[in-house]
Amino acid sequence: MKRLCLALAAALCVVSIASCQPPQRPQFQPPPDLEYRPDVVFATVEGRDLHMDLIYPKQPPATPMPVVVWVHGGAWRAGSYKGAGQLVGLARQGYFCASIEYRLTQVAIFPAQIFDCKGALRYLRAHAQEYRLNPDKIGVWGGSAGGHLVALLGTSGGVQELEGDVGGNLDQSSAVQCVVDFFGPSDMTTMIADRGARILVDEKTGLTPEEALIGGKTEEHLDAAKAASPVTYVDRDDPPFLIVHGEVDKTVPIAQSEKLAKLLGEAGVDCTFVRVKNGGHGFRGDCDPTPQQINQTVLEFLGKHLK
Repeated sequence: MKRLCLALAAALCVVSIASCQPPQRPQFQPPPDLEYRPDVVFATVEGRDLHMDLIYPKQPPATPMPVVVWVHGGAWRAGSYKGAGQLVGLARQGYFCASIEYRLTQVAIFPAQIFDCKGALRYLRAHAQEYRLNPDKIGVWGGSAGGHLVALLGTSGGVQELEGDVGGNLDQSSAVQCVVDFFGPSDMTTMIADRGARILVDEKTGLTPEEALIGGKTEEHLDAAKAASPVTYVDRDDPPFLIVHGEVDKTVPIAQSEKLAKLLGEAGVDCTFVRVKNGGHGFRGDCDPTPQQINQTVLEFLGKHLK
């Protein structure tokens, strides 16, 4: 038990790297070779349904499909799970893909968000036979706030305080076999200091997004900030990580990923850290490596650990 204190790029087309979450695609029409199941309810919490969109090959491989779960960004207060069109490339590579919903901070504060993500993973494993997916090969991928949540999924395996009971299926594991973290916060106690300023402050509450996540000013909620931080739980049992972060990201400073990568490496975890030169939040601009090269790195990482 851990102590308490996540084909070529053109063919991949998995997520919109230039944004922190998949774009809204309410009129998405899946290609004829893929099965698309929108708005699958995986849990109901206090009368509110939580959904996921699924997309996968209509004719699945002979063996159960590896799974990639996308967790959207949006500062934990915006964004949407509606983005299956961005997962078409992965589905065509033989992956069973899910884009999941979690409660935003207007509805609930931490740990509701990680409870929801773990409930979605347990749901998928509970329905593995129905969907012909491989419950032992599940990877997670997210950007920004989604990067934070997938990193936390990777480091908090076995932490009962962060498991929750959303959606039930408590006989199923919420573990993940690999994590792709795009520019996600990793240490909520140092986000403001790492930025060097309080930015993105909500006019009504006076809170930054990460403070809204934990329910108040960081200095007044240090225990909650630590509990919400992926770095708190790092140990040698964590799954392989691919961390990608822009060097000039002013929204989530690269120091956040540097710290996580350092701790994972010191713990003996397989961690690949890609520093994106000239990359801001979302890798806009003249980046090195390019978005296409980054997508290729992601595809190779997923293939190595899930196929």
